Amino acid sequence: MDRNDVRVGIVGLGNIAYHHANKLVDAGATIVGGVDIDEDARAAFSEEYEVPTYEDHTDLFEQVDAVIVTTPNRFHEEYAVDALEAGLDVLLEKPLAHTLESAERIATAARDADGFCMVGFHTRFHHQAQIIKEEAESGTFGDVSHVEANYIRRRGIPGRGSWFTDKSVSGGGALIDIGVHALDLALHCLDYPDVVEVSGQTRAEFGTDEEYSYVTMWGEDRGADAFDVDDSATALIRCADGQTVSLEVAWATNRPPSQEFYVRGTDGGARFDKSSGDLTLYDADQRGAHNLKTTDVEVQEHNAHTEEQAAFLEAVAAGEPPELNTVEQALTVQRVIDAIYRSSEAEHAVGIDDELPTEPPTN
Repeated sequence: MDRNDVRVGIVGLGNIAYHHANKLVDAGATIVGGVDIDEDARAAFSEEYEVPTYEDHTDLFEQVDAVIVTTPNRFHEEYAVDALEAGLDVLLEKPLAHTLESAERIATAARDADGFCMVGFHTRFHHQAQIIKEEAESGTFGDVSHVEANYIRRRGIPGRGSWFTDKSVSGGGALIDIGVHALDLALHCLDYPDVVEVSGQTRAEFGTDEEYSYVTMWGEDRGADAFDVDDSATALIRCADGQTVSLEVAWATNRPPSQEFYVRGTDGGARFDKSSGDLTLYDADQRGAHNLKTTDVEVQEHNAHTEEQAAFLEAVAAGEPPELNTVEQALTVQRVIDAIYRSSEAEHAVGIDDELPTEPPTN
């Protein structure tokens, strides 16, 4: 099968669905239809792309080779599991689910399925991220020991009262929304080592403030009473072989925004600014007069979402699961996110597999 022959359906017809649909059109894939429980959302999507839409996802699943699931987090499990059990391939928007338990059920279904599930961590498809990964794998950086990962907005809380700020639907706030991107890329650069311990602190300092100061806000603002999630988080993740990740995430904070990643190794390192696209490599030259080298890398213009879609369609067409963005990796991210929340609640570091203790340990 050619990737242009892949028949794709989209489940969840909110804003992100249009983003995916436009990339599918650019890739030449066939959009068969869409699913949403909201009648207005179905009508708007049907008019935009001239395809039928359905309230019942089984009506769509009978007509497609693959589905893209873009629903709110709480509903990922229902649609992804049903699609996998129907033998379809799935591109599931991040995070894997709203809770660790739900994520584990999706992973179990994927292991038993004829189709595959790819998770939408599109940041990996930036060419800068691919260059860093290639440099790390080639040994240019030596032993990579630490990644500093930032995804910080100065003011960027989604509309308070949307599903993003409702923990029962989202599973969390800034950490589970944008923090998963930063965490996934950091672990990807380290080749997904075993995580053993997490120390984290989440905060709700701005979304809970009736006087929250913002210039613009995505969606309608229904006030502080409609906000019960975190708006920032700080964490240190320790891996089995001594590698570490420092994570800083915020929807809102009183500092400049940042989407910078720093990769540190014994022989070299890198800085990737996702906001600007800048990529800089660092190393030391010990031939002749010792010196430090800093190299700015020029990267061809590209769109990471488009390349993610292409990888998904190629995998569907080939009948082979992609090596990137696997369910097992997404489950690791979910376990770390869960541990950060548990550590924050417990007020001390926790093991990745620990249950939340009722009291802190004593020395």
